Amino acid sequence: MTSELTADFGPAAATDAPFSQVCALTELPSSASDTGRYLGVIDDIWTIGPKVHGGTMVAASAAAATNWLRATDPALVGMAPIAASSDFLGAPEPGEVEYEVRVRKIGRQICLAGTDLVQGGRVLVRTALTFGHLDDENPIYVRQHTDMPVRPPADAIRYEPGTLLGEVVHIGQGADIYLDRAGARFLDGEQGPPHLRLWIRPRPGDERDPDIAMFFAMMTADLSPPVPMNLGHFGWAPTVQLTTYLRRRPAPGWLRIIATTHEIGGRLFDEDHLVLDSTGAVVVQSRQLALVPQR
Repeated sequence: MTSELTADFGPAAATDAPFSQVCALTELPSSASDTGRYLGVIDDIWTIGPKVHGGTMVAASAAAATNWLRATDPALVGMAPIAASSDFLGAPEPGEVEYEVRVRKIGRQICLAGTDLVQGGRVLVRTALTFGHLDDENPIYVRQHTDMPVRPPADAIRYEPGTLLGEVVHIGQGADIYLDRAGARFLDGEQGPPHLRLWIRPRPGDERDPDIAMFFAMMTADLSPPVPMNLGHFGWAPTVQLTTYLRRRPAPGWLRIIATTHEIGGRLFDEDHLVLDSTGAVVVQSRQLALVPQR
């Protein structure tokens, strides 16, 4: 049996809408009436090195919870996952994964749900989700966030196969991604402020579907290289906890990602992502606590 969300998204060629495949969920039988179970597939292009990208798992978990919430009460179709708090218990392999969803609260303004990402019988990612209504009006106040160009300049570094970045971050095979050369001092063997900027744009099919574009934007809130790399700390930076806020649906076009930190300690560091759409509106924000790569 196919889930309602899958029917809305429909099948798409991987070259035109690869992220829709991440969100294409098949409903599975459940032994509990209050639990939704779905089967999904995360292709190996959504990996960092050999492991599934964290932001992709957050977005897919949000898609599963959206699916079950709509099935639970069709009147809630206008709600979106405005907050997701994720704990990573393990590192899934690309391929088939299962999602177990429970709705914790249904309200007129706020609903609560939880999604467990399961592989091999183990819960590997646990996400608590808050659903509400997205901003769709002009903001009361807007801070000037950046002088970052709307689209990547000519000297920006593209994530593509055969390059240093593209060989590690395979997401460049499912979207167009560029890193700001001026800020990425680590690429030239130098050090600089722990501040990085990127541009990303989904494939046309993913951009055309409002729900897929929304989940794609959530995924991008965990895309930057670890900012300690600009201070000479290279290697794996495991995420301890990640919280993602979805503010509004993105306008078509490039998404701009600004990654910053407040403190890099001897063991832990925080990293914030601010994601702006082509109009300059805040689409997604995130904060994660991670382990500092050891030299």
